[in-house]
Amino acid sequence: MIPATVQVVLIAVGCAVPVAAAGWLALRLLGRRSIVASVSVVVLSGVLGVVASVVGTSYAMFLSAHDLGVMLTVLASAGVVALVSALLLGRRLARHSVFLQEMVDRERALENSRRELVAWVSHDLRTPLAALRAMAEALEDGVVTEPSQVARYHARMTRETDRLAAMVDDLFELSRIHAGALRLQLDAVSLADVVSDAVAVVHPSAEAKRVQIAAGQTDAWPVVRGSDPELGRVVRNLLSNAIRHTPPQRTVTLTAGEDAEGAWFAVQDACGGIPAVDLQRVFDVAFRGESSRTSAEDAATRQAAGAGLGLAIARGLVEAHQGGIMVENSDPGCRFVVRLPTATRTALRLPARS
Repeated sequence: MIPATVQVVLIAVGCAVPVAAAGWLALRLLGRRSIVASVSVVVLSGVLGVVASVVGTSYAMFLSAHDLGVMLTVLASAGVVALVSALLLGRRLARHSVFLQEMVDRERALENSRRELVAWVSHDLRTPLAALRAMAEALEDGVVTEPSQVARYHARMTRETDRLAAMVDDLFELSRIHAGALRLQLDAVSLADVVSDAVAVVHPSAEAKRVQIAAGQTDAWPVVRGSDPELGRVVRNLLSNAIRHTPPQRTVTLTAGEDAEGAWFAVQDACGGIPAVDLQRVFDVAFRGESSRTSAEDAATRQAAGAGLGLAIARGLVEAHQGGIMVENSDPGCRFVVRLPTATRTALRLPARS
């Protein structure tokens, strides 16, 4: 004879195993489709397994109909509570899972950007350093002795040194943005003054490229709340990018205004447009996309393009101002639009510019 206790255990296991097997099969079929569904299946399998075991052993123990009804009512109530709790917990876990997945995806994207940046910078640093070494050795060994040649070498070395300094400056600025170490001194800033200063800085490169820079009527341009040096850098980066990709004898246009969403200014180039697949990547670190532009860029211009950090820095600085930046294809090229919070001259005491 099998002891009664063993009989009860065997009955309970025999009733629970099929339910557990069904739950395992359901989880296999669900795969990773839904965390809520998976948690619900796990809880439901456990509850139904307990219910099946209790019902089976209750019949074996010959409980009265009344006692069996009470037990089933208790089990059903507990099962409903457990299932509702599982659904709520599953939804909470699903939200956390989505958030964690977004964080993982973002970290992977940042890691890929860092790797791409290291590759670009390593390549771009190698070129001017090699040129500087070759010219320094030529001067040191007396290979170049004519005063005119020496002057050309010195001028070239100065240009290469400036390129390296600008690249290091870009890297430092980008590291400040990514590290959250950027501290802005916000004040009322006239977009007209910022654009005027930026145009003066980039004018020599535009003139060398034979590209015209045209600004709309600046008298009505808005006043924004921001930091003058950082906003100036945003405009310079956008202008430099536009000049680089605009063919000679064409025009880069600046416009600005104010609407219900705040202040805005735009830089329109004549690059010929960017493929739709690349439009969302132009602000990524180290993205250049020369192949997506027109053939107007020659080898020298591409070499001077730097490490592809200008637009990434511009986005970081704009976002630090609680603003936004976007790009769209607009004949005859691309239109970069920056939105910034507005300010009033009276409230923030905008100083007069001489």
